[in-house]
Amino acid sequence: MKRQRTLLGVWAHPDDEAFLSAGLMAQARRDGERVVVVTATLGEHGTSDPERFPPSCLRKLRHQELRNSLAAVGVDELRIIGFEDGTCQEHDGTEAVADHIADVAPDRIVTFGPDGITGHPDHRAVSRWTTDAWSAMRPDAALWYATKTPEFHREFGDVNEAIGLWNEQPEPPSIPESECESLTLDAGLLDRKIAALRAHRSQTRPLIKLMGPEVFRGWVRTEWFRAVESGRQP
Repeated sequence: MKRQRTLLGVWAHPDDEAFLSAGLMAQARRDGERVVVVTATLGEHGTSDPERFPPSCLRKLRHQELRNSLAAVGVDELRIIGFEDGTCQEHDGTEAVADHIADVAPDRIVTFGPDGITGHPDHRAVSRWTTDAWSAMRPDAALWYATKTPEFHREFGDVNEAIGLWNEQPEPPSIPESECESLTLDAGLLDRKIAALRAHRSQTRPLIKLMGPEVFRGWVRTEWFRAVESGRQP
């Protein structure tokens, strides 16, 4: 019997996985692969209105949003490390990630690059933990860093500036498309990704309203990943 391939995503907050890899996860599930998602935190400080959404309430809300989002792309395996949102740089989660890698035995691992995409310290920490755990536990697996390309920046530069995407990242990632694993979603996969993103209602509803649904669909249609060579960490 042919062994089922496995994709493991390791992220910092609920919605990271949807923005950066919902299409990849949906495609993997469509192809019969197992998909497991690890999140370091439940994003309990991810609001501009903490009086309305105190951390204890937002944690529960975002946990449920995350489960609903994963269900939209056919994923039901979620693992939570449990650090407080915004504190990942104060911890070393390498052992926790390594334990998940040992248990899941993935063929592909997807996470942030060292730049953290937006530069968020939690993102950078998760990238470091995951890279170290991969190198120690399963260097024969493919490690993919989510990234962006010059084409993305040219097409959506005004949108990115309007939403402050790079406020924490003075030099956003920009890897030539020829050096990336590129996934432009067909209509079915894109619909599933949009459903996954809409499930993160507390985070995405204002963004979709600001951009408009059609611009938003174009903004998330393509996913890019940079493959890391075993033994050659950036």
